[in-house]
Amino acid sequence: MKDQRMTRSFRAVLLVVCGAWWLGAAGLATASGPAESEVAQIEQQRFAAMQAADIATLDRLLSADLTYTHSSGKLETKQEFLGGIRSGALKYRTVAPEGLSVRVYESAAVVTGRCHFQVEADGRQLDLQVRFTDVYVKRDGAWQLVAWQSTRLPEP
Repeated sequence: MKDQRMTRSFRAVLLVVCGAWWLGAAGLATASGPAESEVAQIEQQRFAAMQAADIATLDRLLSADLTYTHSSGKLETKQEFLGGIRSGALKYRTVAPEGLSVRVYESAAVVTGRCHFQVEADGRQLDLQVRFTDVYVKRDGAWQLVAWQSTRLPEP
């Protein structure tokens, strides 16, 4: 049993190291296995749903215990985040992610990358470049976002 855990841990570390090397060598950030590809696809669906204000899709992809930290430092729950989109107080005009990296650890996944957002928040137009980290957890066979944290990048 202990040998199996060590072997799995070794394989996980090897996968992360090889994946990081490949991503760096290729100059790309992409998924390296089936689970990573699945999470990357879900991340793209989530960004598209944010831009389309698709509450039904977001409700499915966001965990009930979500903590969503905006680049301003504002912290929201799932209901607060969806409420802002539903009411129109928060409108994602453009959502353009790039440089995504997905790392899967059994039933958890960490996604990092950058994103360009053009947002209307409480009537104010914002043009933001952010670096983000988010965490997905697989529950009952489905990946859901449990945490989002973004940091605003300085203007070029």
